[in-house]
Amino acid sequence: MGLKLIAAGWTDSGRERENNEDTIFHLVVQDATGEPLGLFIVCDGVGGQLAGDQASQMAVAAIRDSLRDLFAPPDEFQTQPLEILHTPFLNPRVPPASDTRPMNRAMPGDSLRQRVVAAAQIGNLSVFGLTRHKPEEAGNAGTTLTMALVRGSHAIVANVGDSRTYLIRDGHLQRVTKDHSLIEGLIDSGNVKPEERFTHPARNVILRSLGRDTKVDVDIFEESLRQGDILLLCSDGLWEMVRDPDEIAALARRAATPLQACRDLISAANAAGGSDNISVIVVRIE
Repeated sequence: MGLKLIAAGWTDSGRERENNEDTIFHLVVQDATGEPLGLFIVCDGVGGQLAGDQASQMAVAAIRDSLRDLFAPPDEFQTQPLEILHTPFLNPRVPPASDTRPMNRAMPGDSLRQRVVAAAQIGNLSVFGLTRHKPEEAGNAGTTLTMALVRGSHAIVANVGDSRTYLIRDGHLQRVTKDHSLIEGLIDSGNVKPEERFTHPARNVILRSLGRDTKVDVDIFEESLRQGDILLLCSDGLWEMVRDPDEIAALARRAATPLQACRDLISAANAAGGSDNISVIVVRIE
């Protein structure tokens, strides 16, 4: 029997901010061969009140739409639109965590990788267009991106900025992605100690985001998943608050469902201060 993906996502404004600039999306279907196919996206808007929320929503919508043909025949889109989740209380028509609609067509891994890169570039262009055509509204708005396209046991992860994708395997939290931030570079170069990540004056400087130019460098990672693994995608509002990797892994593993895991992780981030918006997607491989 093949693997099964069970996924859920949740987003919260945190304890100190009224506006939620995070946007997430998650969808699981079954492809034509019977394998699970999942798309998971977390975007964290940057730019403060200058349209950061618009940037993250536009990026998620553009990425989702660019990959729609993988999940259902085109004629189904007229009656079954895929929707993003920005704030769960205001968008009750979020796609279910899993679905059984057949994928339109199967694709080899290399083609899926190319589609992920192209989707990220399309998301970048959508935000770039916002900042160039409505500068008085958008200002310096942009968004981070972490996303995973999973087919069967093969996961393709794309990352721009400091939102993260983790793999939890055998109870241990492994970071799949690498932050595009000034503090990450300073730690890598040995100029800053890892324990200074959360206190250094440059800790919030992002070096790469969607919307800055017509093209963006996208990091791509590939993972071979196995039964019992958990993929966890999140904005920095989680990992900057819940700093113990063992605590993150335990909360994701112990919850009865992926949705409860998301809520428990967000509760832990809020209990630790909740200084930023917090978004989490949990994907269990069974």
